[in-house]
Amino acid sequence: MPYLFEPAVTPSVAIAGSDSRFPVRRVYCVGRNYAEHAREMGFSDREPPFFFAKPADAVTPDGADVPYPPRTGNLHHEIEPVLAIGKGGANIPVEQALDHIFGYAVGNDLTRRDLQAQAREAGKPWDTAKGFDASAPVSAIHPASVIGHPSKGAIWLKVNGADRQSGDIADLIWSVPEIVAELSTLFTLAPGDLIFTGTPAGVGALTPGDLVEGGVDGVDTLRHRVV
Repeated sequence: MPYLFEPAVTPSVAIAGSDSRFPVRRVYCVGRNYAEHAREMGFSDREPPFFFAKPADAVTPDGADVPYPPRTGNLHHEIEPVLAIGKGGANIPVEQALDHIFGYAVGNDLTRRDLQAQAREAGKPWDTAKGFDASAPVSAIHPASVIGHPSKGAIWLKVNGADRQSGDIADLIWSVPEIVAELSTLFTLAPGDLIFTGTPAGVGALTPGDLVEGGVDGVDTLRHRVV
């Protein structure tokens, strides 16, 4: 069947040590999944997990320039471990959740904080605050068959060499298996899904020209510049 116009290229992420690429189907994100970050945003430590989404074509590769988005004066960084789903399913038991993860990456959940605050106060969706163009820089994916399933290790972010965010992935309020299991009760997960798992405290503003470097020990380091 012919298309009216040529379909868009499927977004994808590099896979470390491979010439193959990981085709991205959906991008899910977990909100407020570190206690200190929840508190800095004005919320209590442990609330039921909630999810939002970014479009697949918001994914931006490691090393790419990220344009400062329009309609905001308060662009924030949020460094996060990212899960790459390799095996789909619904209602996945917690004890089987790790079997569905192909690998791990590092991502930056860029956020128009001013638009997010306005939306929250008005009880409106976060789409314009979270799902804008190039809002999801992601490092290469490292297969779990190579690095295992990291459950502890430093997570950090620097801007122009200055420390901004620091934590440990062991401090996730909702663990990786719990995230996968809970999300699979809301959506049928499929190969190609990415899950941003939450950010530690220390989120802050970015300006054009800033060099952003962030990483998760045992996974990778992500770098990009805001232009």
